[in-house]
Amino acid sequence: MGFAIIGAAFAFLSVAFGAFGAHVLAGQLSTQMLGVYNTGAQYEMYHALALLAVGIFLHLNVGGKSMRVAGWLFTIGIVLFSGSLYVLSMTGATALGALTPVGGLLLLAGWVSFALALAKK
Repeated sequence: MGFAIIGAAFAFLSVAFGAFGAHVLAGQLSTQMLGVYNTGAQYEMYHALALLAVGIFLHLNVGGKSMRVAGWLFTIGIVLFSGSLYVLSMTGATALGALTPVGGLLLLAGWVSFALALAKK
């Protein structure tokens, strides 16, 4: 259930980051940068839920290696995609913006791997 635990941790962090954005950053960031921040929190939650599903499917012996690959792609994708959006929105460090599309591609690849894993059963 390793990926389910990782998913639960990311879900917790998504709620915490979302609350921080709504209560602390709302008055400090521009509307555009707050939107960037919120996109990070939303996608973190979506993919945290995907990780919970990956953990459950692996526990049920569904999907095998492709499901594990999906779990790692989602995990790394969350860190790169959401993490870069959090840092970009709060610091303006545009150099980290190059990580965002890489993270997005990993998330997309995670969904492909997830679908392939389910197609095996």
